Amino acid sequence: MKRQLPPLNALRAFEAAARHKSFTQAAEELNVTQAAISHQIRALEDYFQQPLFLRQSRSLVLTGAAQNYLPPLTQALNLINDATRQLVRHDSETTLRVSALPSFAAKWLLPRLGAFQALYPDIDVLVSSKNEVVDLEREDIDVGLRFGIGEYPGLHTERLMHDRKFPVCSPSLLSGARPLTSLQDLKHHTLLHDEVFGGDIEVDWQGWLEIAGAPELATRRGPWFNDSSMLLTAAIAGQGVALARASLAVDDMHKGLLVKPFGPEVPTGYNYYFVTRPSLMEQEYVRIFHDWIQEEARKTETAIETA
Repeated sequence: MKRQLPPLNALRAFEAAARHKSFTQAAEELNVTQAAISHQIRALEDYFQQPLFLRQSRSLVLTGAAQNYLPPLTQALNLINDATRQLVRHDSETTLRVSALPSFAAKWLLPRLGAFQALYPDIDVLVSSKNEVVDLEREDIDVGLRFGIGEYPGLHTERLMHDRKFPVCSPSLLSGARPLTSLQDLKHHTLLHDEVFGGDIEVDWQGWLEIAGAPELATRRGPWFNDSSMLLTAAIAGQGVALARASLAVDDMHKGLLVKPFGPEVPTGYNYYFVTRPSLMEQEYVRIFHDWIQEEARKTETAIETA
C-alpha cells in the first residue's frame, strides 16, 4: 500500500529550519511566525515518530536521520519550485532573470548584452543589480553572476574568469607638470579607493604597494567609492589613479580612456562566477546564456592579456 506523503508545509518548514539551523531564520524565509515553524516541525516528527532536531540551548542540531533526509528533500523542493515557476511564467517563459553586482553589470555585462539580444531575440534578459548576495530562489532569479571565492553550496557554480588588479589612470596624467611614469610618481597624485570586499582576501592600495615594494607610498587619503564603476569613472575623468580590476577596466583601456602606467599585476582573491540552481541548467534558455557568457569571459581574458 502506498504511504501518504508528509504535509508539504511541514516539509518546507523542516527544510528551511534544517538549512538555516534556526527556527527564527526559517520563519523569516517563509514569512510565517516562529511558532508556526515549531508547530510544523512537531507535526513532522509525529508523522515520522522520531525527533528531527536535538534542541540545545543556543543551536539546533539535526539527528542522523534528519541529516540524511535533508539533501534529497532540498533537491525535490527545488525541482517543484522550478517546475512551478516555469508553469506560471505564461507570457514570460523566455525571460532570463540575471543578478549581478552594479559595477559588473555596468562595466562588463550591459555593454555585451546587445550582442546577446541580437543572437537570441526570443530571450529577454532582465538584469537585477544589488551589492548584496541575492537568494536566487526567494527573489526569482535564474542566474547569479557573483563576486567571491566560488563557494556557493547547493548551486551549480562555474568560474567565469581569473582576475587581477593594477593601477589605471587617464592618459592625461602621463604628461604635464607631474607626469606619472614611475611608481614613485604616485606621491604626486591622488589615490582613488574602493571599498574592498573580503578584508584580507582582496588587495587594496596598501597591499598592492607592499607587493610593488613601495609601502611608504600608501595612504588612505583621497576619494572612496563603494562601487567599482564609479571608481573607474573618476579615473577616466583624471581625478586620480585607481587600483582597478582588470575585467572591469579592460574595455576602457582598449578604447584609450584608461592606461596602465606601470605594474605589477596582482591576482585577486575574489573572482566572478556563474551560479544557478542545478535544475535550471536543464532549461534551454539558461544553457544558451551560460554558453554565451562563458565565451564572452574567454574573450575578456584574451583582451586583458593584450591591454
